[in-house]
Amino acid sequence: MFAVIEGIEGSGKSTLQAGLAEALRARGERVATTREPGGSPLGDAIRAIFLSTELEVAPVAEAMLVNAARAQHVASLIRPALERGETVICDRFVDSTLAYQGYGRGLDLSMLRGLCELAVGGLGADLTIVLDCEPTLSRERLDARGSARDRLENERYGFHQRVREGFLALARGSSRHVVLDASDTRENLVAAALAAIEGLGIRG
Repeated sequence: MFAVIEGIEGSGKSTLQAGLAEALRARGERVATTREPGGSPLGDAIRAIFLSTELEVAPVAEAMLVNAARAQHVASLIRPALERGETVICDRFVDSTLAYQGYGRGLDLSMLRGLCELAVGGLGADLTIVLDCEPTLSRERLDARGSARDRLENERYGFHQRVREGFLALARGSSRHVVLDASDTRENLVAAALAAIEGLGIRG
């Protein structure tokens, strides 16, 4: 089973990922957790470039960078784990490209879908959990974290609102998407994610 967690910065993706993985492992499942950009030495190197506050990255370059990382990620980690029968939980995947570079930056969605398809080679998530988060809450959480913000975290409110709306638009009418309120508790979100997995009847 391949599950993806999406949402804007500060929505709690990594927290939900950790909680969901823990719950599934407690049930005896083998679980691999990963993130994008990243998931491989090449992906991690691209991530450092992609999020650097010292670099200007054009929207098309953003899309190409993240999909180069994604192609390696799918080939070296995600597909092998799925073939071994593991459950893979990924922090961000294709929807992030569509939401950030499409809805956020204004790039053509058809072009982006084609680029993503080239990177994933037909692989799609069985379930995509969208953590819907107000940009104001995102800012509060980032401030509370206290660490330096990366290039995307430094974007203005309007950008993050467009990205949020993009995630909701992608989820609308989709049977593989579940939208959860990011302001809910960790326990409730993990329970809702487990219920979504069980409701779709996807295992392994």
